[in-house]
Amino acid sequence: MKWLRKKRVLLLLFVGFTAVLFLSTNWMSWFYPIYYKEEIRKHSITYEMDPFLVAAIIRVETNYKTGRESKKGALGLMQLMPDTAKWALEMAKLPDVSLVQLKEKPSENIELGTWYLSNLSRQFEGNRTAVIAAYNAGPGNVKHWLEAGSWDGTEATVKDIPIGETRHYVQRVLYYYDQYTEIYSEF
Repeated sequence: MKWLRKKRVLLLLFVGFTAVLFLSTNWMSWFYPIYYKEEIRKHSITYEMDPFLVAAIIRVETNYKTGRESKKGALGLMQLMPDTAKWALEMAKLPDVSLVQLKEKPSENIELGTWYLSNLSRQFEGNRTAVIAAYNAGPGNVKHWLEAGSWDGTEATVKDIPIGETRHYVQRVLYYYDQYTEIYSEF
């Protein structure tokens, strides 16, 4: 009977320790971590973008893994297409950055991706849902959908986005955005 009491005491101690651990820390951040916080914060301030949106896009695109190249050729953490990256580098007048650097160096990729998001945000007058869709499908497609009335650009009607991949992408980015803004009080 003594060994049973010892097990109960140990169980109570374990449960108590676990409860203190969960209550004293932001334990949900273990499931939804944000890496490259300094780079995201810095470039989000520079380009006036919501850092949680940048983090959510990185989470969906590559789950914070550097050096990625998609089957379609998109590069780096934020999965920028080479043509878009070349255009953005020229328009943003950023220091000379090669496509290899965009693929391998997080800060350069986050800076260019954040600049591009800022550009999309201006094009779509701050409509976050349309910006996310344009980041995936291209601004031309999203403008066409909005003008043709096949999608109204709101979060409530994401299910109406004509391209399934983009619809799913927008839903995932919005999910992570909501998780990040709920878990992290500040960036």
